[in-house]
Amino acid sequence: MLVLGSMPGVASLRAREYYAHPRNAFWRIVGDLFGIDPGAPYRERLAALLSEGIALWDVLGSCAREGSLDADIRESSIVANPFAAFLSRHAAIRTVCFNGAKAEASFRRYVLPGLAREGARLAFQRLPSTSPANASISYAAKLEAWRVAAVGASAQPRIAGSTSTPTGQWSLPRTFGWRKAPRT
Repeated sequence: MLVLGSMPGVASLRAREYYAHPRNAFWRIVGDLFGIDPGAPYRERLAALLSEGIALWDVLGSCAREGSLDADIRESSIVANPFAAFLSRHAAIRTVCFNGAKAEASFRRYVLPGLAREGARLAFQRLPSTSPANASISYAAKLEAWRVAAVGASAQPRIAGSTSTPTGQWSLPRTFGWRKAPRT
């Protein structure tokens, strides 16, 4: 399962970590679903996600905006990440989940038209944004939507603190660039 955000916010760019804003619910949701400690060092959380078959990236490789809100992204500045090459190298990806509406809309507008072969094999699902700006949806509703997506993508959600072992290994890169494609 590949989870796509639109573009990291200011806190994430500063920390060079996905979902670094303290009120972003992403790591809490991951903790509740997979038993990954939201307070663990970032590299450990990424490694744990990968062991669950979940990778993170962004639709946009670069853009211009003031602040962190997706609504402030200047459309004329958008440069999408190189998904055709990425998906060709990572053919095991079958499910793409969008962390919010802007990630999905940007993917459909700037990426999907160029994914003839690769796009046909993928299932897409928009999930409620984990951003603190998405306060109209309760944490419980977000958690349930993400749980359903994880089960549908064959990830192995379990009760936090469980010691069960994940099935299989994920082959996506362990380091992710902010303005360029992930390196293998």
